[in-house]
Amino acid sequence: MSLLTASVFIFILISLSAVVSSSELALASARRIKLQVMAKEGDVRALDVLNMQDQPGSFITVVQIALNAVAILAGVIGESAISPYLEQLLGHEALASILSFIIVTSVFVLFADLMPKRLAMSNAEPIAVKMVRPMIFLIFIFKPIIWIFDGAANFLFKLIGISTVRQDDMTSEDIYAMMDAGAEAGVLKKHEHHLIENIFEMQERTVTSVMNPREHIVYFDTKVSNEQIVATMIRQPHNKFLVCNDDDLEHIIGYVESRTFLASVLEQQQVCLTDRALLKPALFIPDTLSLFEVLETFKSTGADFAVIVNEYALTVGVITLKDVMSIVMGELVTLEEQPIVQRTDNSWLIDGMTPIEDVIRALGMVNLPQSENYETISGFMMFMLRKIPKKTDSITYANYHFEILATDNLKINQLLVTKSEESV
Repeated sequence: MSLLTASVFIFILISLSAVVSSSELALASARRIKLQVMAKEGDVRALDVLNMQDQPGSFITVVQIALNAVAILAGVIGESAISPYLEQLLGHEALASILSFIIVTSVFVLFADLMPKRLAMSNAEPIAVKMVRPMIFLIFIFKPIIWIFDGAANFLFKLIGISTVRQDDMTSEDIYAMMDAGAEAGVLKKHEHHLIENIFEMQERTVTSVMNPREHIVYFDTKVSNEQIVATMIRQPHNKFLVCNDDDLEHIIGYVESRTFLASVLEQQQVCLTDRALLKPALFIPDTLSLFEVLETFKSTGADFAVIVNEYALTVGVITLKDVMSIVMGELVTLEEQPIVQRTDNSWLIDGMTPIEDVIRALGMVNLPQSENYETISGFMMFMLRKIPKKTDSITYANYHFEILATDNLKINQLLVTKSEESV
């Protein structure tokens, strides 16, 4: 065989190998979500790719048959065509054979394997939909051989107990990774990324992480005078106030809205907290609910205010629809008093009742130790100190220094968190 004829055959074999090689990687790595979108837009070839990904046995078999057959044939042709010329040039048969092998192999690695696969990695879906029909045709041609090899492989996998079914279950970690990649690529804007992240966080955070705790609840006894009620409503920024019997939060009979009560007073009507026109029934929810479940409860009941009780039927706090939505909106909502204030690049002032999830995010930490045992930064300090904290108590964890600046009786009011220069 002449060198020209051999070169033409090798070129054809390289082209065939490049097509099969790129098809292999493109069909295997094509993203299912992108293919599903393409199928919805009318490209039926995307459905063929999805079906091939679900049942990849025949496809993998025909690819290996084609690649190995082409490689062997190219080696034979290259050896017989190139070796005689190199032997005449070098005068050494063994060295000529080795060099011809290296030349043919290098050409195949570069043009039939490396470049096609790199191209397929960067254009997986377009190449996959273009090559799926030719690959189906090859599978049809080599069906008897494929049946033998594919059946043998399936038998061996079954014998050793290994499943070859492709698992494409989407987890929350996968979605987080996709969001991060989208943000880095500029597809998602920063505030869009935060909104999506906050929505997923609602499923993990319990209602107690954002509630207004019991000690901050402003409520009225049924026997209190209207003058005291008006003074309290003017002084407090709340819209809804609980009403209790015997001045006890364990005997809640409902709540009143300040706007309705004050409007009645201004109209010089005779009003009483127990009037049915003013008193509304309170919604009670357990403290184990997630924020997402609270949002669903508000949606189903039409309420926007709830009382939170624990397993002992004790009132532990209250929550409003605004509190829940503030978690969704995150940094887009500007509060009058920010619970976390960054003083410098490496120091933060943090309110003691700040939810631990917000602290982790603000500090850029991965997690805090055994975070299931506490819900606020105050709880974290108590857990780490193993005592009731007092002013100036401090701990150091993961290059962060936590120091208590102010306390009120047994409560931590404010902490200073400082990041060491070594970790910056």
